[in-house]
Amino acid sequence: MIDWLLRSRETGEIVVAQPPNVRNLVFVAATLGSWVLPDPRWRDRARSVATVALAAWAADEVVRGVNPFRRLLGAGGLLEVGRRLRH
Repeated sequence: MIDWLLRSRETGEIVVAQPPNVRNLVFVAATLGSWVLPDPRWRDRARSVATVALAAWAADEVVRGVNPFRRLLGAGGLLEVGRRLRH
């Protein structure tokens, strides 16, 4: 089961994590910004940017993830986006 879950369908290697891409970096930077920006309007904008970046990353993982684990991780990201949009 673990082998099926973590094995890359492209290379045959076990893949749990990958180097961050631009969407991950934008998400982290915007999230940090939303914590430290003094103006509430800018905090809200930073939160919006973080949510969009997370949605883009998660959707890409669901569609093109290299293994089922990465696809499930993307699905979890989409659930988090849904949670954020409900608040």
